Amino acid sequence: MRASRLLSIVLLLQNRGRMTAQELADELEVSVRTVYRDMDSLSAAGIPVCGDPGHGGGFALLDGYRTRLTGLHSDEADALALAGLPGPAAELGLGSVLAAAQLKLDAALPPALRARSARVRERFHLDAPGWYRDAESLPHLPAVAGAVWNQQPLRIRYRRWAEPREVDRDLSPLGIVLKGGTWYLVAAGTAGSGGIRTYRVSQIQELAPGTEPFEMPADFDLAEYWQASLADFDARRFRGHAVVRLSPETMRRLPDLFESAVLDAVGSSARPPDTHGWIEAFIPIESTTHALGEIFRIGWGVEVLAPPELRQLVAQTAAGMLSLHSRE
Repeated sequence: MRASRLLSIVLLLQNRGRMTAQELADELEVSVRTVYRDMDSLSAAGIPVCGDPGHGGGFALLDGYRTRLTGLHSDEADALALAGLPGPAAELGLGSVLAAAQLKLDAALPPALRARSARVRERFHLDAPGWYRDAESLPHLPAVAGAVWNQQPLRIRYRRWAEPREVDRDLSPLGIVLKGGTWYLVAAGTAGSGGIRTYRVSQIQELAPGTEPFEMPADFDLAEYWQASLADFDARRFRGHAVVRLSPETMRRLPDLFESAVLDAVGSSARPPDTHGWIEAFIPIESTTHALGEIFRIGWGVEVLAPPELRQLVAQTAAGMLSLHSRE
């Protein structure tokens, strides 16, 4: 712990220049007295650190004492600055590790590239979760990530939609995925309990890691599995389609209302607009009940042509709403 703090002091002074004992203490969350002791240790170890008393004083490294990361050009330095994702890293329990790594990178970069790196962090920000929802509670995410990294088997109690709601699973964790602000565990069942499946980390109720590491499947590719899983999910989710007429205003609003699968279906099936600019197209649907909610999200600018049961359900629901809202 102390060795890491001493290295952090050196990197802070390389990166920021002169700093007072109080500034260093605040940055490292230690006492000023501890900072002075650390400075004595650095001097004894041959690090050329000097201190000036009084107003405007502080600690600094002698000119020329700096490590440099050679071979990086400006685009590479920009990319490294964007690679740090503080939100997801903190959820994984790596927030302080990421901060230390960024400090080391800044200290090693030449001044021009260090300034570019700082400017990238000032002007670009990633906010992964979607709109209109709070972040999920993820008490088990660091343990899940550790099991993935160390190839440790896991025994979890998992809460799912189907009955029974809570089930126990013995898993070999193969990878973790952050999708739209939601964390997922990709894992293979052990002891004949199934193939590779996806588990939402927030639904893990209890977790116990094993002791003996498992062997990763030689042919497993996390990115390939995830893309195939998404395609399979859409194929199972959309069980039919509806034929609709969409107004010009609805067509303009469509990207704000629906996901890419619906937009692709409309784009590939749309017929030429009629004299009023309305377009007939197909949209994929999960079920009649689910489609009803999606239709009412659009509002007046859509007419359902088929299937007949969905058209009838829309008409009945709209009539009921009209009757309810016509009361005095």
